[in-house]
Amino acid sequence: MSSSEPGAPAEQGGGDAPQRCGLIALVGRPNVGKSTLMNALVGQKVSITSRKAQTTRHRITGIRTEGRAQFVFVDTPGFQTRYQSALNQSLNKAVTGTISDVDLVLFVVEAGSFSLKDAQVLALLKQRIPTILVANKLDTVHRRSELAPWLKSMQERHDFAEFVPMSAKDPKDVARLLAVCERYLPEQPWWYEEDELTDKSERFLAAEIVREKLFRLTGDELPYTSTVLIDRFLEEPGRQVQRMVRIAASIVVERESHKAMVIGEKGERLKRIGTEARQDLERLLDAKVFLELWVKVRSGWSDDAARLRAYGYE
Repeated sequence: MSSSEPGAPAEQGGGDAPQRCGLIALVGRPNVGKSTLMNALVGQKVSITSRKAQTTRHRITGIRTEGRAQFVFVDTPGFQTRYQSALNQSLNKAVTGTISDVDLVLFVVEAGSFSLKDAQVLALLKQRIPTILVANKLDTVHRRSELAPWLKSMQERHDFAEFVPMSAKDPKDVARLLAVCERYLPEQPWWYEEDELTDKSERFLAAEIVREKLFRLTGDELPYTSTVLIDRFLEEPGRQVQRMVRIAASIVVERESHKAMVIGEKGERLKRIGTEARQDLERLLDAKVFLELWVKVRSGWSDDAARLRAYGYE
């Protein structure tokens, strides 16, 4: 079962089975673990995570190729219902635009839980597109016996193709979910090379890594209306055995008081953000990274449509 017609299979490596490839959207309210699940499904970090709602702001594509199947996962922003700024409208548009053109939807909720915010996201889903209910964070459920009536109530809310109770932290659960997803992929040639993990550039990933550290290390102090812009991303030419990359980035906030929060006492917080981001980037890019960070105040940027476009949100 799929929302698109099977394409012409392309044989590779002499196997008899046709190739399968399809687009799978991860949707759900903020903080249900979509980005953690995305990284587990891809097998490497391609989407940033933090406790702060709306950490994911862009349509992030992660690619996993296993056997004859290529899974193209799309991590969407958590659908925002509380605030109607230009930024939130842009993020919600990314969600609705994504789920209208995929082969499979993974509707992610916390196992045993269903809130009004979950219901608002579920209302966006089309019945014509197969949807799997992913009951995530199963490891936090104390009474597993309560899951059966909960699953029955969920089936009454939407005609789910399948249910997958799981924990994104459990590799066996992740493998089981991949096997379920494979059945819904159309028979068609792969869209990406076998070793590709994402369609995003290194420059984009660098901005996301810095933003992740910003959100994690400021906690609830800093409003989520802050972003990161890459001013310079240069790979040093030369004969070095190890690749070397120089990155300069600006952390954009809306108020001078927010700037002080980011910098911290004697610059310690900004220094830690830079250190942790650099360490992650060195692993991600397999390179020696030199990272410079600056903090800039841009009042009202999150409600300015022109500035949002300039910052890459459209």
